[in-house]
Amino acid sequence: MSAAMRAPAGEHAALLEVRDLRVEFPTRRGVLRALDGVGFTIARGEVLGVVGESGAGKSLTGAAIIGLLEPPGRIAGGEIRLDGTRIDNLPQRAMRQVRGKRIGAIFQDPLTTLNPLLSIGRQLIETIRTHLPLSEGEARERAIRWLEEVGIPAARQRIDAYPHEFSGGMRQRVVIALALCAEPELVVADEPTTALDVSIQAQIIALLKRLAAEHGTAVMLVTHDMGVIAETCDRVAVMYAGRIAEIGPVREVVKHPSHPYTVGLMGSIPALDRKVARLTQIDGAMPRLSAIPSGCAFNPRCPKAMAVCREAKPELRPAGATLAACHLYGAAHV
Repeated sequence: MSAAMRAPAGEHAALLEVRDLRVEFPTRRGVLRALDGVGFTIARGEVLGVVGESGAGKSLTGAAIIGLLEPPGRIAGGEIRLDGTRIDNLPQRAMRQVRGKRIGAIFQDPLTTLNPLLSIGRQLIETIRTHLPLSEGEARERAIRWLEEVGIPAARQRIDAYPHEFSGGMRQRVVIALALCAEPELVVADEPTTALDVSIQAQIIALLKRLAAEHGTAVMLVTHDMGVIAETCDRVAVMYAGRIAEIGPVREVVKHPSHPYTVGLMGSIPALDRKVARLTQIDGAMPRLSAIPSGCAFNPRCPKAMAVCREAKPELRPAGATLAACHLYGAAHV
C-alpha cells in the first residue's frame, strides 16, 4: 500500500483498512456498481475526511463499513478490516456486536437515531449495558459523564428528558454521546453538522477533534463541506462516481490539489484573502450509476482529458504529496 494511504509517520498502525471495496445494486436492467475499488486506512487518533458531490459514494462507503447497507445493496468484493480482523463478511448478529462496541455511528438527522418514546438516559443506559458489563447504576453514571463530555448542561438533571425536549444541536450532542458511550475504537460520522447552525457546528467539530486526540478514537468524517474538512481532518479522500479521485494530507489537498476534479472543487470555494471575478465552475454533473463513462469517470467534465482517459481507469498514483487517480501522473507524464 502506498505511503500516502498509510497512517501518518509516527502514528500507530492503521486501525481501519478498506481494500478494493466494491458495492453493487442488482436491478432489472443489470447490476449497478456504486463503489468501484475504494481503498484507504485510518489510524488511531486520526480524523479522515471523505468529501465529494452528492452521489459520489461517501455515505455508501460509511454504510458498508458499519454493516448498514440498504438492500438490495451488497458488498461484491474487497475487504474491510478493523484492527486486522476482517468484518465485512461477519454474520449480522456478530456485526451488531461490533457496531456500537467497536464502531460508533453518527448520522445527519438525530431524530432518525433517537427513539422519541424513550428518555435519552434510557437509550444511553441500554446501549452501555448491551456492550459493557455494568450495573444499572453504573451505566447511569457513565451516561451522565458522557452527556457532560459532549457539552449537555445540567446533565444529571436532564438525563431523564425526552428527545423532543432538546434543541437540534443538543439532540445531535446526545447522538454523539450515544455513539461514543461504549468507547468505540472507530467512529463513522455521516454529515454530523449539516443541519446545525454555524456556532453549533464549530462546537461539534471541536468535540470530534478532542475525542480523537484524547481518546485515540479513529474518525471517518463524511461531508460535502470543505470548510469542515479543513478545520477538522488530518487527511482527506476526495470521491467521484464511486472511486477515490485523490487522497492525502488535508493541507496539501486543499492548497495544492493534483486531480483536475479536486482542482475544480477547491477553485469553487471563495477565498477570504483575495478577490476573484468569478469562481471556478466544473461543467456538467456527476454521472448516474447506469451511465458511468468508460475509462476515468470524470473524463467528460475534465479540461485535461486525453485519449487514454476514455479508455482506461486510472489507479491512485503519487502526485506530489498526495495520491491521485489521474493519467496525468502516469509513467508517460511524470
